[in-house]
Amino acid sequence: MQRRDFEQLVAEALDELPHQFRSYVQNIAVVVEEEPSRELLESMGLWPAETLLGLYEGVPLPERGYGFGNMLPDRITIFQRPIEAMCRTSHEIKEAVQETVVHEFAHYFGLDDEQIDELMAE
Repeated sequence: MQRRDFEQLVAEALDELPHQFRSYVQNIAVVVEEEPSRELLESMGLWPAETLLGLYEGVPLPERGYGFGNMLPDRITIFQRPIEAMCRTSHEIKEAVQETVVHEFAHYFGLDDEQIDELMAE
């Protein structure tokens, strides 16, 4: 898939976030990268057996104190190649992008992987 087409899927997934959640999203950059670096995977204990579809970097909303401010934007990175590698069709890619975007925004809202898995299983 062309990079711009993949970025469009990410933009659509952002547009589909429920309005009540989008209204709380501030100072966050969402970017697409080709794939996570080996160093990143190693630092997360994922190398060599696993990969990463997305990554949230920042301070989750519930952990922000009263004086929180003047910070660089939080960052959500969506990794194109790992998503494409696990999918067979463009429809599957679109679904994986949507799930990854929701997953990473759930981290922004303070949920851990276990909580996210429970919610997505419902």
